[in-house]
Amino acid sequence: MKSAEQQFLEQIERNKGAIIKVSRMYMDNLEDQQDLFQEIVMQLWRSYASFRRESLFSTWLYRVAINTALIYLKKEKRRPDQHELTSDIDVTEDLGTEDKEEQLRYFYQAVQFLNSVEKALIFFFLEGQSHRDIATNLGISEVNARVKLNRTKEKLQQIIKRQGYEF
Repeated sequence: MKSAEQQFLEQIERNKGAIIKVSRMYMDNLEDQQDLFQEIVMQLWRSYASFRRESLFSTWLYRVAINTALIYLKKEKRRPDQHELTSDIDVTEDLGTEDKEEQLRYFYQAVQFLNSVEKALIFFFLEGQSHRDIATNLGISEVNARVKLNRTKEKLQQIIKRQGYEF
């Protein structure tokens, strides 16, 4: 039988892409992203013993990661530098083409202009969460989640257009 530490490390390895996404959404430079990534993993480990397995590990991870990012922002009183974006971030997905890399760069740069709740909405959307799951994770109604998500996606498109990227 595997130890709790081995199980935890395997789960982190399987879900590290989600942690990277949260880190990129809430921090705009590589050093801050790495710090937040480590902070999230540390918080997950501290909380692992209290994980009751009433939901999927990934669902629990999403909640802890978003909450940790929000607390990290408040605690450190950091404001993203909205003019800088590093392009040398390790992305777990194989992008394949320069065009996709450019799209991703514009996307993460635009995300820096969103507020914390909007970032969480986009993160959950990117993770394939249903409106119901997004609502549950954020503690809002399903209708509210749907409306906020649509407004946030529109806002994100407008930000990207203002940056000069053509769809």
